Amino acid sequence: MKAGSWKAFVLVGLLCLTTSVLSAQTFTSLIDFEGTDGSGPGPIIQGLNGSFYGISGGGAGTFCGSSGCGMIFQITPAGKVITLYSFCTQKNCPDGLSPSGLMQASNGNLYGTTNLRGANHGGTIFELTPSGKFTTLYSFCAQANCADGSRPVGPLVEGSNQKLYGVTTNGGSTFCASGCGTMFSVTLGGQFTSLHSFCAIADCVKEGRNPEAGLVAAPNGNFYGTTFGGGTKQEGTVFTITPAGAVTKLYNFYSLPNGADGWFVQTSLTLGDDGNLYGTTNRGGVNGGGSVFKITPTGQFTTVYSFCSVTNCADGSVPWVPVTLGSDGNFYGTTWAGGGANDGVAYQITPSGEDTTLHSFCSLVNCTDGILPDGGLTQGTNGLFYGTTIYGGDHTCGNGNGCGVLYSISMGLKPYVQPKPAFAPVGKQIQILGNNLTGTSSVTFNGTPATFKVVSGTYILATVPAGATTGPIEVTAPSGTLSSNVLFNVVP
Repeated sequence: MKAGSWKAFVLVGLLCLTTSVLSAQTFTSLIDFEGTDGSGPGPIIQGLNGSFYGISGGGAGTFCGSSGCGMIFQITPAGKVITLYSFCTQKNCPDGLSPSGLMQASNGNLYGTTNLRGANHGGTIFELTPSGKFTTLYSFCAQANCADGSRPVGPLVEGSNQKLYGVTTNGGSTFCASGCGTMFSVTLGGQFTSLHSFCAIADCVKEGRNPEAGLVAAPNGNFYGTTFGGGTKQEGTVFTITPAGAVTKLYNFYSLPNGADGWFVQTSLTLGDDGNLYGTTNRGGVNGGGSVFKITPTGQFTTVYSFCSVTNCADGSVPWVPVTLGSDGNFYGTTWAGGGANDGVAYQITPSGEDTTLHSFCSLVNCTDGILPDGGLTQGTNGLFYGTTIYGGDHTCGNGNGCGVLYSISMGLKPYVQPKPAFAPVGKQIQILGNNLTGTSSVTFNGTPATFKVVSGTYILATVPAGATTGPIEVTAPSGTLSSNVLFNVVP
């Protein structure tokens, strides 16, 4: 990290609760990655302790050449960047290399996958404690012909049974050259179960093949995801899958002439406050630059927005990451291309499809604001959005391309609290993330008081109270009342 590059970070208050509200969006470059602290950073998440955690290239592993084999980093509330783990520091990389997205489970530990290597060269599932203790939980291709899957993709998602669920791009059914992909579960202690092999029939029409992104959990207890290929048009599908592995196809991409509904899907879905699922396609849409879509849990599909709707694709094209639901009810994301320099944009989409470009990357001298925003956007509980770019920043790094930046976008949104998970039955204990929570005097679920424990200044444990109904969670802290960023669903 460049000396002094955290000055702007402190000024915008990464994790400090503040009552000031900006009247318009403000873009701020926060970190120039320099290789030693990571390069080409991916998505970041906010942890229970108020820190952010992320993955990147680089690291101390030397078996992948000068670019490194990947690493996991932490950004503390004080702005210190800490390398928690470097992959592939041992010969043959038994711990894996090329990590994908992280998630934090209910036990407070971080979990993720690596696409490559491990004991059987099929990728791994790993656990990392916040203090940096690393454990490989499972190495894929442990079964003949990689029947258990290979090349897992993240992030993992936790079910109501405290098992983690995920998918692999390859392995499983041998109809596809490298396998058609699988779904699996793993306990927090590492017990692995293979649940489903995609493309059980020869033409892969029934459900699709080769999922390229992780699953999302829904209040009905099932998971939802996308496949890269297969389906009626062989251009991918949206599917739902039970915790036991029973798949139902909901939609075939390229169902409209010229792919006006989109195709080439490599991103996870996002659950909206309206109970519908939102996602992006890399290609297609009315203008061929990709799209944002909505699909109901029963499969009713709507294109929300088609990129390249503005001259020279100034609104962006090729959305390579999922959308994020903001605390204002709008969706936020990034594209790989389009914008003034054709290096991607950050955007806002309303549920009705009104698009606003928030920032066009490489719009500053020497692209100090970054190039190719690959990490998507994550909203912190202070109301700001955070993202990363693969390149840009300090051009003495990465063969003159820069090793990427971390940036923030302020939309003037107030601090909030985040329930984890966002749905649970009465009597279930959940986590509530926030800032400056010490001294909290009450927690309510849509107006119904709940019992709670303030664990730290950044999170609370609360029990869903009897009589609670679906609606916002409100936390009364010394600084004021904080509402949840999403509606909390009370489920049977």
